[in-house]
Amino acid sequence: MDTLAQLTPLIDAVVSHIHEGVILTDSRGAILYNNQAACRLLGLSTLTSVHEIKENTGVNLPKSILRAAIDAGDKDAAARPSIDALDFEQRVTCDGITRFVQFKTRTLLLPGSTNKVRLIVLSDISERRKLEAVFHDNLNSGLITQAPQMYEITDTIEQVAPTRAPIVLQGESGTGKTLFARMIHSKSSCSNGPLVEVNCAAIPESLLESELFGHVKGAFTGAISDRAGRLQAANGGTLFLDEISEIPLHLQPKLLKALEEQCFQMVGSDKNIQVDIRIIAATNRNLRDMVDAGEFRADLYYRLAVIPVYVPALRERLGDIPLLIRHIFDRLVSRGYPDNVQFSEDVMRLLMDYPWPGNVRELANAIEHGLILAKNGCITPLCLPADVRNYSNYPHADEDHLEQQRHEIEDALIKAQGNRAEAARALGIDRSTLWRRMQRLGLA
Repeated sequence: MDTLAQLTPLIDAVVSHIHEGVILTDSRGAILYNNQAACRLLGLSTLTSVHEIKENTGVNLPKSILRAAIDAGDKDAAARPSIDALDFEQRVTCDGITRFVQFKTRTLLLPGSTNKVRLIVLSDISERRKLEAVFHDNLNSGLITQAPQMYEITDTIEQVAPTRAPIVLQGESGTGKTLFARMIHSKSSCSNGPLVEVNCAAIPESLLESELFGHVKGAFTGAISDRAGRLQAANGGTLFLDEISEIPLHLQPKLLKALEEQCFQMVGSDKNIQVDIRIIAATNRNLRDMVDAGEFRADLYYRLAVIPVYVPALRERLGDIPLLIRHIFDRLVSRGYPDNVQFSEDVMRLLMDYPWPGNVRELANAIEHGLILAKNGCITPLCLPADVRNYSNYPHADEDHLEQQRHEIEDALIKAQGNRAEAARALGIDRSTLWRRMQRLGLA
């Protein structure tokens, strides 16, 4: 295109330094022009065609444009979109970094030419989406996060919640498995039915069968009347079995049969009871390892884990800690704690450095502990629980050591061209440790 060749220097002078990405394509999808911002937003070094973009990022531009036209009310979009200006959003993940990218597109007729080109403008709207996730947490059942791993979980939930597929949530205690279970139920086809939560670890083994399946009068000593179990209570809704790993082996075949046939018998009865329930299970143990060790039935595991979901520990998503601190603080203020309390810089460093084996539950405990012991409107290291306070051997290392550590991290990041995983390997530490040090040194 001679006209485009003449215009390219002018286009480049205008758009080469802006934050938005700019792409021009021909009718076949070949990329005629792009600026560096487009490469950066898509996580690619070069752009040659929309097919290449799809292969490397999963973003199918022709399909997305068609869908945007249909959503905009273009009845003829199945053949060719007739609506000119369109916009849509895509999630783009590259090198472990997830971005929300807004695409705005329209066709243009080049001056002095009969050939049309498609202009696509890309904008990074990640911060806007993260803020919506934080400040409008009622939309996602109270989830406070900006971690890509957690966004991936919510994506999975959006897909599987409307189905009846059993789901197993695995992760450490205090990571939010119950929160995700409630989210799944709220987005499911049985959301109008009950959500019955059972903590299998909190019920004595001798009573667990009766709690789950119910019993009839005279089934055992003390059974003075018929009593419905949790499966009956969950009929038409969702049964959430927390700490499923604690169900004894001798009960697992009966539970498996009930889940497969949606039918069971109460303790002491030979009458079948039909139910319609969706099962969600959660555990802080690795069920696959328990199966290999003979501690959990393989057939029950495969029945439950149609969709296994791993919920990451808080130390694996350190960027969420400041958000959670603010959220926990606001929640405590609503319960009557003073709202004029400040966190000292040393306290924030300690909170970022601590690995939080108890996860969000332990963080909430530490914040409340600090608020109770705060003096003169300030939470200092002495106000924190001893485990948190002593983890980093407070006070911190001297400034010379911190400066040396800062230079080492900066050098490693430069050599790795900003790739944190490679920088961590060069420093001989894992990625989460590198992230903590960057946060402490103000490099994140």
